[in-house]
Amino acid sequence: MALRSLLTALLAPALLASTAHAAKPFDARDLVTLERVSSPTLSPDGRHLLVTVRQTDYEANKASTGLWIEDLFARDAAPPVRFTPEGFGASSAAFSPDGDVVYFLSSKSGSSQLWKQAIGKGEPVQASDYPLPVGTFKLSPDGGAVALSFDVFTDCDTLACTQARLDASAAGKTSGVLYDGLFVRHWDTWKDGRRAQLFVAGLDAEGKAAGEPVRVSAGVEGDVPAKPFGGKEDYAWAPDGASLVFAAKAVGREEAWSTDYDLYHVPADGQAAPRNLTDANPALDGGPVFSADGKTLYYRAMKRPGFEADRLALMAMDLASGETREIAPQWDRSASNITLSADGKSIYTTTNDVGTYALFKVDIASGQAEKIIGGGTVGGYDLVGDTLAYTFEDLDSPAQAFVARADGSQARQVTRNNQDVLAGIDFGGYEQFSFKGWNDETVHGYVVKPAGFEAGKQYPVAFLIHGGPQGSFGNNFHYRWNAQTYAGAGFAVVMIDFHGSTGYGQAFTDSISGDWGGKPLEDLQKGWAAAQEKYAFLDGDRACALGGSYGGYMVAWIAGNWPDGFDCLVNHAGVVDTRIMGFNTEELWFTEWENSGTPVQSPEAYEKFNPINHVGKWKTPMLVIHGQLDYRVLVEQGLASFSAAQRQGVPSQLLYFPDENHWVLKPQNSVMWHDTVNAWLKRWTAESAEE
Repeated sequence: MALRSLLTALLAPALLASTAHAAKPFDARDLVTLERVSSPTLSPDGRHLLVTVRQTDYEANKASTGLWIEDLFARDAAPPVRFTPEGFGASSAAFSPDGDVVYFLSSKSGSSQLWKQAIGKGEPVQASDYPLPVGTFKLSPDGGAVALSFDVFTDCDTLACTQARLDASAAGKTSGVLYDGLFVRHWDTWKDGRRAQLFVAGLDAEGKAAGEPVRVSAGVEGDVPAKPFGGKEDYAWAPDGASLVFAAKAVGREEAWSTDYDLYHVPADGQAAPRNLTDANPALDGGPVFSADGKTLYYRAMKRPGFEADRLALMAMDLASGETREIAPQWDRSASNITLSADGKSIYTTTNDVGTYALFKVDIASGQAEKIIGGGTVGGYDLVGDTLAYTFEDLDSPAQAFVARADGSQARQVTRNNQDVLAGIDFGGYEQFSFKGWNDETVHGYVVKPAGFEAGKQYPVAFLIHGGPQGSFGNNFHYRWNAQTYAGAGFAVVMIDFHGSTGYGQAFTDSISGDWGGKPLEDLQKGWAAAQEKYAFLDGDRACALGGSYGGYMVAWIAGNWPDGFDCLVNHAGVVDTRIMGFNTEELWFTEWENSGTPVQSPEAYEKFNPINHVGKWKTPMLVIHGQLDYRVLVEQGLASFSAAQRQGVPSQLLYFPDENHWVLKPQNSVMWHDTVNAWLKRWTAESAEE
């Protein structure tokens, strides 16, 4: 079989057809213990491929990452071998410019520091020993310097000053913290006055960081990289190594309600202040990448300030004149990242695309976009010369690493992690379908068969509702909302990408703002009806709806506005009072965009689709789940939902995690979450279910 045909066979979505059943259905214990392959990284000559592999020690309730390496020029087809020692803990790998050495981050010394290891030679060597942990790093083009990020008090002149202040605070006898502006907390962390800042350090003849690093982001009161999820993609070296460009949101007291990130250009020696390149755009600018000659800066930009789900356009800036242009204005997708082709004529980027997450190649001159890899979800990827490395996953396969030509042809699978485990799993077949939703517009969804499917039989249904709300439940192997865990428990699964979902054009995404309980609810109702009409194995009389974040909001909205729709509900981290969320969530730009202002400025918008106003109609059994460290949707929202159900005699349970945030991440907590949810679904969808 030709390599391209082999790839097609490996990646094609599973059809809804009867197949031979493996011995074991998939469950949460399988999910949390699978090895997770990510971050494919090619050496400069394209010969070696590094991947990061996350492994879980379930009994210890923790996970660690390490690096594996593959010689792509070797004649055998052996899988990658371990590169960093077992138990070492390594991530964020980068090759030196000559390809002989790999740099990475590890906490082996007690804090996150820079380490290095030669290809095929010896053990890891610590390459930095700073008093503070290294957050991210990026080597200069010639390998003579390294950019690093640290969390520091910006009025400190040295890294040691920040550590001394932290030590003094820990030894103090008071615990109060006085704030005079937002943020006071973000995601799952209370702010202590430190900011992520960008530094540059020289590397000595042995490739080790030497001397006190220079803070090149000094004077810019914003986090570099951005909090809480930014990374080294937030900054870039110029090809000559003389300067860098970084993204930061430096908006003073407006930080909690602004999305105005700008790009700053600064000399690598820090001898001049950073210069704002994109001050004219009041919305987000980020993801900088230099052209090979250093004359053009490519980046991504939004147009509407305050809207975090605005379309991310591909941009080009002439650094001499400052003139900018959008590269592909007719391409109605939101670019996720930027990698330049070897000839500098094209940009590679991933994006949501009709229920998938695909890799595209965009011609810089014409703006023509070509899909290179599709059909499922492309995770990390790297491009060197004519060699493309990427990870690919879909609804019945966790991510594996592949290599191909730059045009996506001649692809071959490199990793086969979890092969033995997966061989004994009975995954449910799946299919994408479409129907006429709100305003008769086309809406897409997926249906997944239960494990052990038998033709002619009907099955109870788990109706999954995605969060965001500008998100998607598409063709991927999710590690928190994985459809196969429900299929493995005997449920068919239905997922609808309602109006507001990403990957269907920006107008479709925009349509949910100000209409949280309108078009999306209609899509869910029509999608549920369409799925039952199309797939006879769905038992509409035994079905539960479940979702998290916005999905949890929708569960609370369904409870009061579609109370006869389902036999039970699962509300994870859901909003039950939109008005109070407008004051107590941390990223205020989100609620203020969605409701055209603050609760004071637009009270009617917050009340129009507020679930709290409809709790008197609740009657469907509801499981409520919330984490104490969730500062996006506070735990009080979950407590309010549970109290509302309990006080009205609605059958209900509360699953509370004192050590989890908006997500449930610890392996054993994840298993408990799934066991509790599945027990709730089975209780209310059993043929002898309580009335």
